[in-house]
Amino acid sequence: MTYETIRAERHGDVLVITLNRPDRLNAAPPQMFEEIGHALDHLDGSRAVLLTGEGRAFCSGADLAGRGDGAATTGGERAQRSLNGSYNPTMLKIARLGVPVVSAVKGPAAGIGCSLALAADFCIAGHSGYFLQAFVNIGLVPDGGASWMLTRLVGKARATEMMLLGERIPAHKAAEWGLIYKAVNDEELLAEAMALAERLARGPTLALGLMRQGIAAALESDYAAAMAAEADRQAIAGDSADAREGAISFLQKREPVFNGA
Repeated sequence: MTYETIRAERHGDVLVITLNRPDRLNAAPPQMFEEIGHALDHLDGSRAVLLTGEGRAFCSGADLAGRGDGAATTGGERAQRSLNGSYNPTMLKIARLGVPVVSAVKGPAAGIGCSLALAADFCIAGHSGYFLQAFVNIGLVPDGGASWMLTRLVGKARATEMMLLGERIPAHKAAEWGLIYKAVNDEELLAEAMALAERLARGPTLALGLMRQGIAAALESDYAAAMAAEADRQAIAGDSADAREGAISFLQKREPVFNGA
């Protein structure tokens, strides 16, 4: 498939997805999320994903201007249709992906772009990066799973601050809050993010995917249910080739070489 709003490029075992509308600060029409979803459906053996943006921004938010829909007669209906048909399915696809995801943020990660960046397992931001829930400034409400995600990442008080005040959270504050993994100098951003993605791609891919599932499920589970689910996942991981390699390398006192199986 030829993409119009993103680039998807394989770098070793890492699939790099670059939002590619720099003239619009990578504002995301529904097509962009559909293309991201298509790329994620075609990992072709990639063992980690890196999400980033071309130019000065990660993503300045949704852009509904480019797609007319005769069935949607109001702005609200058009937004609802785009969320249910394009944006939300891709956000769920990221959540359910079997490989780890890293995001690299410079400039704005606003609106749906904020949700996309924070959906990664590890979000690294350059010092120019900031996170913005701007919806209150235009009379709308957070979307892309932000109301679910932010309360779990930083708690009710800080999530409320972000959503009801609509102020920028700069990279250093986001790191202090635990909203993101770390903040780095802009010139180091892509190298740091790629190094982390490559490290994850060398890991036990099946186990990492099961860990992602376990973290997501634990947010909705009680203690007993979480432990039972862990036992089920351990049964799957324990039968993997990577688990055997991990045990053998431990006994041989060497670094494991995981092949993702």
